[in-house]
Amino acid sequence: MCKNTIKEISILIIEDEIILALGLQETLKFFGYSVSGIETSMQGVKKHLEKSYPTLAIVDIKLKGLNNGIEIAKYLWQIKKIPIIFLTSYSDEMTIQKTLACEPYAYLIKPCKDTELHTTIQTSLNKHNYFFKNKDVIRNETKYIYLENNIKFHKSKAILYKNNEPIKLTRNETKILELLSDYPKESVSFERISTYIWRESIYDLGRLRTLIYRLKQKVGIEIIDSVFESGYRLKVQ
Repeated sequence: MCKNTIKEISILIIEDEIILALGLQETLKFFGYSVSGIETSMQGVKKHLEKSYPTLAIVDIKLKGLNNGIEIAKYLWQIKKIPIIFLTSYSDEMTIQKTLACEPYAYLIKPCKDTELHTTIQTSLNKHNYFFKNKDVIRNETKYIYLENNIKFHKSKAILYKNNEPIKLTRNETKILELLSDYPKESVSFERISTYIWRESIYDLGRLRTLIYRLKQKVGIEIIDSVFESGYRLKVQ
């Protein structure tokens, strides 16, 4: 079960077809969710976040005009770590590939059943809370995790710096640092890391070790410790 009670779950709707947005709002309220608002643009979303911090966002990929649902979702995830569910009419492979940087927890193709929406929200929040149980605390902490040898990781922007110069990381390298930075003094299990990066129920330890090794080669030193038969943790100062 999701650790939030339904009444505690606040959902932001990003949809510019007002009839669909209002219908979605009523469906969410029927199930007991709180709707923090309906927005249609990046500017509106940023203003919304100044006064409200939703638990989850439901985002339409295709918005009218210059607005782009994918860019809005990318901002919500990469900067704010708000989990994303895409609700869209577009299910082609090219569109799906464009959304990967947002790390969506689910895709729902319009029209979707009310019960499917409810189940998807619960499943998505279960996964998010499993991976990022400390996010409520992290919002109020420093933006950086300081590692050894003048290396630091900017948590909200997901950028690794060495001597104040950004290091270009792959998507999976970024993901492992994002997850480990949520537990800076703890070991994160192999299974949890692997499931978060590859979204597969069965983890491949060799594949994970290869990712860690390549990150070490790129950075020049080890920034991740292996905890015997347990998992990995960041080498923080």
